[in-house]
Amino acid sequence: MVAVVAERGPRVIGGSVGGIELRWPKTGATRPTTGKMREALFSMLEAAGFSFDEVLDLYAGSGALGIEALSRGDGRATFVESDRRAIGVIRENLAKVGFTDRATVVTSKVGRWAPPADVRYTLVLADPPYDRGTYDGGGAWGAIETTVRGSLAEDAAVVVEHDARQSPPPVLAGLRLWRDRRHGAGAVAIYRSASDADESPEAARSDGAQPEVEGDDE
Repeated sequence: MVAVVAERGPRVIGGSVGGIELRWPKTGATRPTTGKMREALFSMLEAAGFSFDEVLDLYAGSGALGIEALSRGDGRATFVESDRRAIGVIRENLAKVGFTDRATVVTSKVGRWAPPADVRYTLVLADPPYDRGTYDGGGAWGAIETTVRGSLAEDAAVVVEHDARQSPPPVLAGLRLWRDRRHGAGAVAIYRSASDADESPEAARSDGAQPEVEGDDE
């Protein structure tokens, strides 16, 4: 058995396993979402009433985002990650918080893996590497759209963490940009159905309207 190489990682922010420290894979391809960003994100999602019943965590890394969603509900989550070292850490973290029986872990690249035909995701969380975060010529945005299109519930939300210097596309997988909140060097774009998005993409941008969250103690 190959040992999992990992280091201390972020803590789960809230919910049934809030406060438990997760492990983080020692790979150059993964980047943790800061605790402050996760806290702000999930506060927005819960305030808006999004469902955590069927969660898809793309570019999962340590699985921290998907585990945060599982901690705040009683649903299921699928974790998609291409790095096998990170896959080992995801499984370790799921076992640590007791969520193994509520999770499916997939070793594959986003854009190549296809969800089961009968599954409809209520929440998609994606944290691609910033250097592949552009949607021009495909990129991570294109891979995310290829993966989730046709697999979203009617009231689904798609969340994509991206470089704050990038402008997210106004529409992704048929959903409209609802919020784009900046936190330091990163930003989080949230998409939802056009009927529920009561603001234009421009109005939803946080530039000049949302204070930046600098630093993190996680």
